[in-house]
Amino acid sequence: MSSDASHAPIISGVAQRYAEALFDLALEEGALERVEMDFAALTSLSASSADYRAFLTSPVYDADDKARAIGAVAEKAGLSDLTRNFLGVVAANRRLFALDGVIAGYARRLADHRGEVGAEAVSAAPLSDDQKKRLRGEIEQIVGKAVNLSVKVDPTLLGGLVVKVGSKMIDSSLKTKLNRLKSVMKEA
Repeated sequence: MSSDASHAPIISGVAQRYAEALFDLALEEGALERVEMDFAALTSLSASSADYRAFLTSPVYDADDKARAIGAVAEKAGLSDLTRNFLGVVAANRRLFALDGVIAGYARRLADHRGEVGAEAVSAAPLSDDQKKRLRGEIEQIVGKAVNLSVKVDPTLLGGLVVKVGSKMIDSSLKTKLNRLKSVMKEA
């Protein structure tokens, strides 16, 4: 599995509490989708900027500096007032290091609210839209719920797929099959 797929954010107790609080506020204000879009923008920024990721976890900056900086980032990104205020509270409480976990916790809570199940597929090559649609359909038949599918590419798999739904993983990658064969050959 690629390093991207194996480094899914860990949702700590702190991150989960913040995610739940934000979800409740967003639900009350009818802003669930808006916060989801805001978090997608922050996730994109995090994926594209090592400086941003380092800033979030750095103990060098005090809470006021982080609050001002994250406020400027949020404003420039056009995030909603709810998300901006939330980020300000997280920064003031010195919890920006947990932001990836908060985003993941919020996404999980939103999926539960929608009756969806999150699934991740890792393939050796990019999947076409038709292949993604068929894969989503197969997973939905198995779990009996709507599936929110994220797809990543890991060329080291050589072929096949690794699909993870909740805590269950189906690994039909060629890399794993070859490793099993290699292991069996060593035992012989």
